Amino acid sequence: MVKLDKIYTRGGDKGATSLGDGTRVAKHDLRVEAYGAVDEANAVLGLARLHTQGLVDEMLSRIQNDLFDLGADLCRPEKPDGEGADAEKAGGPLRVLPAQGKRLESEIDLMNADLAALTSFILPGGSAASAHLHHGRTVVRRAERLVAALVEREAVNPETLAYLNRLSDHLFVAARFLNDKGGADVLWVPGANR
Repeated sequence: MVKLDKIYTRGGDKGATSLGDGTRVAKHDLRVEAYGAVDEANAVLGLARLHTQGLVDEMLSRIQNDLFDLGADLCRPEKPDGEGADAEKAGGPLRVLPAQGKRLESEIDLMNADLAALTSFILPGGSAASAHLHHGRTVVRRAERLVAALVEREAVNPETLAYLNRLSDHLFVAARFLNDKGGADVLWVPGANR
């Protein structure tokens, strides 16, 4: 567990912050932007959970914890020699593991089995929980784009990108599931207001 004795340090007052390995970077560094978007997605899911219960709330609880794991993974740069998802087993930094993404796939399949077939694109809305999950999905997609850009510049655990890709799918399906299993989805009507 992490112990935080002091919340403010004044270390970032001039626009720099420390990564998990102690490296100082600008607060607008791409890596910081990426894990900042992950943190934002987590906050949106916290709002969604104010409107959920049961199965979906349990899923979102696990996902919120996973997103902290993912942020910890991103804030700790990988070594060029490929220190990856197996590093944690050897006592290294916390890394997202393939099993976390596989769990998302299982949950997607479970929810999707009961959903009405899609007949159009879906507009965010329906229930409050669904609207928040659609919002979270868009923030996750931004985080995914930032991590994809980071992958082009630096070594990054590939499971972080895979997890984010799967998570946006999960949130889409969960939003439909909470909209009366798709029955209360708000459908896009192309050109409806011309």
